[in-house]
Amino acid sequence: MCWTWAFSRDTGSRSAITHPRRRACRPLFSERVGREETPVVPPDAVAGWDERHTAEAYACFTHLFPMYTNTSRDLVERAELRGSRLVVDLCGGTGVTAGAALAVLPSRARVISLDASAAMQEVGRRSLHDTRLSWVTARAEDVARHVGEGADAVVCNSAIWKTDTMATFTAVRSVLRPGGRFVFNIGGGFAGVTHPDEEAARTGPSLSALIQDVAVRDYGYVPPRKTRARPKLPLEVVRAQLRAAGFRVLEAGVVAHHGTMAEKRAWLSIPIFAQPEGDLTYEQRMEILRKAYALVAPGQVTVTSWLVVVAQAAG
Repeated sequence: MCWTWAFSRDTGSRSAITHPRRRACRPLFSERVGREETPVVPPDAVAGWDERHTAEAYACFTHLFPMYTNTSRDLVERAELRGSRLVVDLCGGTGVTAGAALAVLPSRARVISLDASAAMQEVGRRSLHDTRLSWVTARAEDVARHVGEGADAVVCNSAIWKTDTMATFTAVRSVLRPGGRFVFNIGGGFAGVTHPDEEAARTGPSLSALIQDVAVRDYGYVPPRKTRARPKLPLEVVRAQLRAAGFRVLEAGVVAHHGTMAEKRAWLSIPIFAQPEGDLTYEQRMEILRKAYALVAPGQVTVTSWLVVVAQAAG
């Protein structure tokens, strides 16, 4: 089962863990969890985050691999937080982005990490100890009910498309001081964008494609019919909604995160991301993943694209 042993960052091979947080990742999933507690279908993409095993696996992934740390630091840098007094980490999960913000904020600043998942925040509280940080369990759309003063910035990493964006943008505008920054990113698939580096890295089948092939071959899996759906949150929609909510867009561009197949395998081991969908147990999905992963080089470069938006509250 995944998370009973660790992946090295570079090769994906089994390795000893010396960091205390990484050591704690080893026993998270037992055979019993895989067989009895994990639902047949992957957890719902929103409600599924409020589930202990998903929260713990996600936290382990963030300690072992740099993707969410890197995307958090990118947002924090664009938010220009130095000198800020109050920052809101929207959909903050286990606090990775909050931690990146705290690293650059002055000693008297405060960070509010707001997320609808109590399970994610419970895991985050165990490892992130800073008196400047407070945790609020609430939906992003309701942020105005919990932030009563003008925030200098609001950041949201890897989650904005899971919200009612028009309602969220309006609520964020109401908590920001005039001139305050709202910085967030959108996964390339949801925004309909691809960085050139991602195109260049496509030299063979993706791990997801191999997973589907193995599932068809060994489990009689029938893939859903492919349809060309419109992107959920393209830039033109984002611009229009931000304008309607009282923002002006300062910057919008596509960036790339470079990882490895080892990182991708670990990410796909998080219950909420396990593939493929359908009548398969988590244990079966992990066996399919193991077989698919054996067909790739662990250190092979993978690239994910992100649309990053920097908006400013109108004065």
